[in-house]
Amino acid sequence: MTYRIDRRRALAGIGTVGLGTLLAACGDGRNATPTTSAEVTTSAGATTTVQPQTGADPALADLFDDAASCVVTPEQTEGPYYFDPKVIRSDIREDRPGVRLRLAVRVQEVGDCAPVPNAAVDIWHCDAGGLYSGFESASTGSGGAPGRGGTGPTDDEIYLRGAQVTNADGIVEFVTIYPGWYRGRTVHIHTKVHLDTSTTLTTQLYFDEAVSAQVYATGPYSSRTGRDTTNDRDGVMRSGGDTPPMLTLSREGDGYLGLITIGVDR
Repeated sequence: MTYRIDRRRALAGIGTVGLGTLLAACGDGRNATPTTSAEVTTSAGATTTVQPQTGADPALADLFDDAASCVVTPEQTEGPYYFDPKVIRSDIREDRPGVRLRLAVRVQEVGDCAPVPNAAVDIWHCDAGGLYSGFESASTGSGGAPGRGGTGPTDDEIYLRGAQVTNADGIVEFVTIYPGWYRGRTVHIHTKVHLDTSTTLTTQLYFDEAVSAQVYATGPYSSRTGRDTTNDRDGVMRSGGDTPPMLTLSREGDGYLGLITIGVDR
């Protein structure tokens, strides 16, 4: 089948499809059988193939804790900088400099601790300088936050944004950079887990302060000073109660591997 998708801008080799269409292609999020790939025609006239099932490293499942977590992940605000960039991809870095982060997210049903296949996991975060694609002016403090009901993106950038679909183990994998910081917030990654076309969990993922300190002592992060909010002072993080979604981080080459299980209850 072929989906014709309007592009904000042409990016060679990247299949683009809205999350609603992707979820329709993947079924209702409850089936473990991979769906077929879809041919995507970009506005530039190129055709590429998007496989809805993510290409996560099969060994990732062994890296998660042997015991299922079976804990519901708390809902948290999506913030003012969300939009659907229509990019289904694992590597979301584009030209953004920073420490490499391989992020693996496992989606799990808390009722029976079973993996949730065919769920669309959508992530977005700021770059090393604290900027969000689509809202660069607003995220510098000069343009004001758009907020819900605003005018939407104000520029054509889509770096550090993307979505993947969980495999049979309920896992997606992204390659990104360690997020930067901006005033009033601790280090975080925004996440939406779309279980089907009508059920979504919105949350944020957080980082160990000792690791952040090490990363921020290196370039390009070290060029910025004045970080004012850490985990223990971040109101949004603490809204998750005693168990905010914390990444398990380990060194991997010259970067990091981050693992987290997101528990959902339908």
